[in-house]
Amino acid sequence: MLYRPSGLDHARLGMAASAKRIRTAVGRNRIRRLIRESFRQGAIRQQGLDIVVLVKEPAVAADNAALTASLAAHWSRLQRATAARA
Repeated sequence: MLYRPSGLDHARLGMAASAKRIRTAVGRNRIRRLIRESFRQGAIRQQGLDIVVLVKEPAVAADNAALTASLAAHWSRLQRATAARA
């Protein structure tokens, strides 16, 4: 994940899941859906950040529970990092 302060009162999400890394549209869309849902449920939405999630190839083989757990860990790490900066 990459992030940068946006100056807004809410976070914005971007995703980079390329067809070169994830061959099928079904796989890309599944991962994007999970990322969006995880973002919606997290408290990170209240912070003024622009966030880009970079999707790597191993994400295709992971099941939904593993991806959700990984995203939750990333969101909490990101929240701690931004709290330390403030």
